[in-house]
Amino acid sequence: MLSRRIDFEKLLNTRDLGGMTGADGRKIKPGKLYRSGHLYGASAGDLEKLAGMIELSVDFRTSREIGEKPEPKIPGVTYVCNPIFGEQRAGVTRDEDSFLLVMKNMVHDAEIARNYMCESYVGFVTNQYSVSQYERFIRLLLEDHQKGVLWHCTAGKDRAGFGTIIVQEILGVSRDDILNDYLMTNICLKPETMSLREMFRNQEEYDSEIAITGLSYIFEAKTDYLNTAYDMVRKHYGTFENYIRDALHITPDEQEKLRAMYLI
Repeated sequence: MLSRRIDFEKLLNTRDLGGMTGADGRKIKPGKLYRSGHLYGASAGDLEKLAGMIELSVDFRTSREIGEKPEPKIPGVTYVCNPIFGEQRAGVTRDEDSFLLVMKNMVHDAEIARNYMCESYVGFVTNQYSVSQYERFIRLLLEDHQKGVLWHCTAGKDRAGFGTIIVQEILGVSRDDILNDYLMTNICLKPETMSLREMFRNQEEYDSEIAITGLSYIFEAKTDYLNTAYDMVRKHYGTFENYIRDALHITPDEQEKLRAMYLI
């Protein structure tokens, strides 16, 4: 079983990890761990629904992204700004300048987009700022919560995706389920990506097929990206368990506490 998509009026990629199989065959508790895209643009009904689900929202976006699309206030929900990158990253962060830079590059050489995204996943593992922010995120999960915790970036694909992988690894989810859950973002965001594809179709100023391929590299989850992150973990730490302990500084006892908190 993969994460369960929650029906909202405006939010396409908000999912509950509850029900996924973790360590010793135990299941992740429903209603406790949510991954999402940004909450900007959520309807009044969406915000009311979120208020009943969560008590903490962890925002992985940069200050520039937050300034352009602020987090809405949700009654009873604590907001934590926890940017994974200390600077804008074209294609990963979604501020207007970065978006325009992506568009300019990918319409001429799709491979540039692919390589750039792979480099971003290298950074999730090796960039000290990013690593420290993921540690901070996991330590927020170690606190007591009566309701759920939600974490998000802009699309809920890359920064939130890798944060979800860390949580799933700690909780003992299988690699196959981790991969399939990561790729589920493509199903959730298909209406958005199809709309973007149409924008680039039959354009005379560039090869639309190259542009559409580049678009898929930027806006879709790819197995290559996840493999890149796992390769970096193996190269620098040997195993993901070592990465959690030695890079994120989450001790074995703290990992057991997380399992006790979030598995049934």
